[in-house]
Amino acid sequence: MPEEPPYLRIAGEIRRRIAAGELSPGDRVPSTRRITQEWGVAMATATKALAALNQEGLVRAVPGVGTVVAESGRARPAAPPHGLTRDRIVHAAIALADVEGLPALSMRRIATDFGASTMALYRHVPNKGELVRLMSETVFEGAPPGPCPAGWRDRLEREVRWLWSLYVRHPWMARVLSALTRPTASTHAMRYTERVLSALKGLGLTPTQMIHVHLALLGYAQGIAAAVELESQAWQETGMTPEEWLATHETRMETIQITGSFPTLSTLFGDEGFDLELDMLFSFGLERLLDGVAVLVERAGGR
Repeated sequence: MPEEPPYLRIAGEIRRRIAAGELSPGDRVPSTRRITQEWGVAMATATKALAALNQEGLVRAVPGVGTVVAESGRARPAAPPHGLTRDRIVHAAIALADVEGLPALSMRRIATDFGASTMALYRHVPNKGELVRLMSETVFEGAPPGPCPAGWRDRLEREVRWLWSLYVRHPWMARVLSALTRPTASTHAMRYTERVLSALKGLGLTPTQMIHVHLALLGYAQGIAAAVELESQAWQETGMTPEEWLATHETRMETIQITGSFPTLSTLFGDEGFDLELDMLFSFGLERLLDGVAVLVERAGGR
């Protein structure tokens, strides 16, 4: 009897953990890097193991987070019953955009989901542009949970991580708020700006420096979040998780690397490979930006 391929053996162990309740819906499963370390296999084998579990519907890729245990019966939210109000229209639009992306959003689509005519929607929301504005305003409502930290760095990190969590839950937001020079008039978004500027107040920074720090942090979060939206769209268009996509391009990548044209890149990780996680990348960049702000504050005579 032929020996079971290593990737199937690994997939079987992760499947057992899910069945036993050791991994619950929404929990992250071992990443490709963790699999290579735990089972001592190559990155390609780890990729195939996760791809096999995805084909079974046991796991799913979450942009910016990684591969998690899939919820049973996961699907687009059911259409709400007819009974239009502006609030219900906005929340239905958010639910649609979260799952299918902003390109899928239209007044006609929302009206169809409600079982109503498009004209009926216009009595509550005048156009798609206003609908998107209301969506972003609704998503930005609220503030980071818990007590506000005392130090300026902790306060800034808390705010930007809260912003990042919004982008991860609502990938379409990065595109909506991408115009730094022509910001959307949003009361709730301005409250976020106010909290950031308040954290920088009294540190000796000039007004211009304070605004530039705010916009640099905002632009950084939006830039990484754009990759979350692109990954979400690619997953829908191709039906492949990042692990599956890498597996299909493995041969081509190896062909390019064996030419010797990229001596540093091709030998940087060896058999360990590199498991790109947007959440880890975001955290790394945020810490470096805050290090830079700390230097600016120190030069200004702040604490």
